[in-house]
Amino acid sequence: MTSSDSDQAMRAAVQAFHDKHDFKNTGGEELAYRVALMTEELGEISACVTKGKTTEQLAEDCADLFILLIGTAIAADFDLDQSFWDKMEKLRQRSARMINGRIRVSEFRDT
Repeated sequence: MTSSDSDQAMRAAVQAFHDKHDFKNTGGEELAYRVALMTEELGEISACVTKGKTTEQLAEDCADLFILLIGTAIAADFDLDQSFWDKMEKLRQRSARMINGRIRVSEFRDT
């Protein structure tokens, strides 16, 4: 299975989940709601890191967030795969700086 096949299979699985529960017609694809769900998952990921939970729990919570991201691409009708590669190209061109002892890659603007 190629990476593209895997991406398509994941999108198809999330689409089937949306269809099964009729997310499109029952508020499950409303973007503000989806942002709230993603925020909740980020909180759970944070708790895994700060409270020393298991790697397995961290992996599950990251998978939840990833599923929500794929579902958001479905709900907002954009190509997440292409968006990823477009953004990676931009990131490859950015410089890095050490800030407070940690590496940061960003669009730095000197003021």
